[in-house]
Amino acid sequence: MPMPAPTGHLPLTHGHTMAYYTSGNPHQRPALALHGGPGSGAAPGYTAFFDPTRYHLIQFDQRGCGNSTPDAAHPHTDLHTNTTAHLIEDIEALRTHLGIDTWLVLGASWGSTLALAYAQAHPERVHALTLVSVTTTSPHEVHWVTHQMRHIFPEAWQHFRDAAGPDADPHHLAHAYARLLADPDPAVRDSAARAWCAWEDTHVATHPHHRPNPRYTDPHYRMTFARLVTHYWAHHAFLAPDQLIDNAHRLHQVPGALIHGRLDISSPASTAHTLARAWPRAQLSICGDAGHIGPQDSMLQATRAATDHFA
Repeated sequence: MPMPAPTGHLPLTHGHTMAYYTSGNPHQRPALALHGGPGSGAAPGYTAFFDPTRYHLIQFDQRGCGNSTPDAAHPHTDLHTNTTAHLIEDIEALRTHLGIDTWLVLGASWGSTLALAYAQAHPERVHALTLVSVTTTSPHEVHWVTHQMRHIFPEAWQHFRDAAGPDADPHHLAHAYARLLADPDPAVRDSAARAWCAWEDTHVATHPHHRPNPRYTDPHYRMTFARLVTHYWAHHAFLAPDQLIDNAHRLHQVPGALIHGRLDISSPASTAHTLARAWPRAQLSICGDAGHIGPQDSMLQATRAATDHFA
């Protein structure tokens, strides 16, 4: 199910425009939900994490994806002004535009990285954090998902590695794919996007209820997603190694909930566990039957319980 039409469009720096969406009760506590990817765009499924009578939910399409412009799928769209620091500025621009003082911030997968980075930069603006399928996009995590996951899916990884080209460094496949996705030949770009998204759909397939992501059948979505993920992963989210763990002390006044699937092997629970140890105000819940996000009831229930608590 696609998102409804944007509530509005907000001009940003460097020629970008943000599409944002609101739902729920505008008279209740504001909540910001940050989508994954990078590049997946806002999704209607995030509304299930919130009681619509108790929250005013805000979502937006991050730079280059969804209904935000310019479109990262276009090979001539410059990504130099698409970094984590720019996205943090965008969040603050949206908060100011909507006249919000503080809000609950929820992030899932890549969104949890962005939520952590934003909250550490602006802790005074965050009422509470709810992080689902916790990642920090550290060099170790990027290497794990692009290289070490070959031990779980060796056949699929070999195809993923081969599609990067014979000269690609297998320890830096995000870099290799980012180059292919910038190639002037559209056939090269399309082949790279297909291979990258096939691997994305594989490394999360570690729980019995996994279903292929239907959005990867859309060539435009594939290109947007692949280009933005490889851009951010090749630069480790434009963060210092372990920055979000090392700076967890900045959240000493921010309560948090960390919800993670035990079967999430591509983003192992060790990251969430390490973060919880560095952030005493965070409560860690590991769901034994769940993988990486997905429609698993235990993840949904744990996340909804957290947002209900913070309401």
